[in-house]
Amino acid sequence: MTDLERFRAETRAWLADNCPAECRGPMADDEMIWGGRNPQFKTPAHKQWLERMGARGWTAPEWPKEYGGGGLSREEAKVLASELRRIKAQPALASFGVWMLGPALLAFGAEEQKKRFLPEIVRGEVRWCQGYSEPGAGSDLASIQTRAEDRGDHWIVNGQKIWTSYADKADWIFCLVRTDPEAPKHLGISFVLFDMRTPGVTTRPITLISGKSPFCETFFDDVRVEKENLVGTLNRGWDVAKYLLAHERTMIGAMGEVGGGRPVGQVALDAIGADEAGRLDEPMLRARIADLEIDAAAFRLAMERVGDQVKAKQAHPAIASMLKYYGSELNKRRHELLMAAGGADALEWEGERSHDGKTARDWLRTKANSIEGGTSEVQLNIIAKHLLQLPGA
Repeated sequence: MTDLERFRAETRAWLADNCPAECRGPMADDEMIWGGRNPQFKTPAHKQWLERMGARGWTAPEWPKEYGGGGLSREEAKVLASELRRIKAQPALASFGVWMLGPALLAFGAEEQKKRFLPEIVRGEVRWCQGYSEPGAGSDLASIQTRAEDRGDHWIVNGQKIWTSYADKADWIFCLVRTDPEAPKHLGISFVLFDMRTPGVTTRPITLISGKSPFCETFFDDVRVEKENLVGTLNRGWDVAKYLLAHERTMIGAMGEVGGGRPVGQVALDAIGADEAGRLDEPMLRARIADLEIDAAAFRLAMERVGDQVKAKQAHPAIASMLKYYGSELNKRRHELLMAAGGADALEWEGERSHDGKTARDWLRTKANSIEGGTSEVQLNIIAKHLLQLPGA
């Protein structure tokens, strides 16, 4: 038996003993476990699942053990992922800390910052949000105007962010601020961390067309930020920002792998019924669902291949834009099919039968996938210029 086969056997046995039955099977997006100071769990078993996975470091399996991670090799992490899929295990933790901030801290953070923040992220003890976009700085992110005024051992931050996902529920924020207003716009930006309970921080939710939204406006009025919470080099925060954006776009793209909730085919079968052969009794819809499943499987393999390239430091920096674009489109297709499969019931906006219009609201929410994390148009321009090397206009 090889070392990898032994690891698979041990992992399978551990999951059999430690993944509760309640934590297996489809999980809706609004049931995800985000952790934080005031965590909400679907059941006590989900709390136990997070504690067990966090203690083992498997919420961030490839992070070094000295920072709370699992310390797994890329090959071992792929085995773990396949074993989790095999038993249909639900994610133990959803976390911007794991998906975005953690990789940036590993690459740019000081040793004290890694030891302070990363273990808390792994255990799901702190929930993070991202302070990037501003009313006048969306796709042109480097035009941010939120300013940090130097006060010796700290800064005083004033400004506004927008589209700050879950800011009203987050404990800490990783934020871009302008520390040198005289420098060219891509320079003079710094990447800082601070507690959302700091005096002067306020949030206001933004309601979308779906009637719900994770997004907020976030305001900073004379907010004190300690200089020890600067990540990377002063006025070189754009380097950190770009690195983190690649991870954010890969995270958004990953929505196209499987999606949450019940499989589209099962939803359609329940709503439409089966033919004499046991197949979905609507051949055109059946074909569209099959196309989606094939494309999603191919995309999952592409994500794994890119992960291997990243680990080997062979991935093109612009590949994240391709994953973000295609993954967003896959997720939008999935929800279009859920609407088609649900029939008239899927159009209902409220009421018990429609679960308060969940299908329609989720479908409308996916329209933002092609905007958040950089618009599809921006991603296509990056792909054309940096991957395909097409000439400019």
